[in-house]
Amino acid sequence: MKSITIAPCTTSDLYTLQDIAINSYGDHYLYLWYDGGMWYIDRSFSDNALKTDLADSNAAFFLIYNEGELAGFLKLNIDKELEGYTSEECLELERLYLVKSAVGKGIGREVVDFTVAFAKERNKRIVWLKAMDSSPAVNFYEQNGFEKCGTYTLDFEAMKEEYRGMYILKRELA
Repeated sequence: MKSITIAPCTTSDLYTLQDIAINSYGDHYLYLWYDGGMWYIDRSFSDNALKTDLADSNAAFFLIYNEGELAGFLKLNIDKELEGYTSEECLELERLYLVKSAVGKGIGREVVDFTVAFAKERNKRIVWLKAMDSSPAVNFYEQNGFEKCGTYTLDFEAMKEEYRGMYILKRELA
């Protein structure tokens, strides 16, 4: 039996969050960038960026542990509208990042189940996310009940053009 723990993350966990964010992002996404990801890491995972995110009452961060080892993190936006729905109806799964050694062990599926339960507790009808159209994550989310419902293009200058496309996926909650 796997031992996966999903623990709320607060400002006191800033450097733990920063460390796992940079490591998990680095395991999977540096090839997307002309500068090896430095622009994005600085923009998203610097002390100031994470302090701002952690202080946002609409954002919920969680640290993901597998067998007691830090394996990744989760960021949810509690009230985030999706076209055709109100923010009160929707929760966005903004980031689910796992270190490479944690991939393929059922951890992501447990985190999706946790996210759905978190959304249901808040009477949400929809959990949605954006995933890179070039990423195997799209298949993972589809296997976990999400369906494509739109597209999006990132406008990050430092990002290689061919990787800017994203799918918007949603999962309706019963």
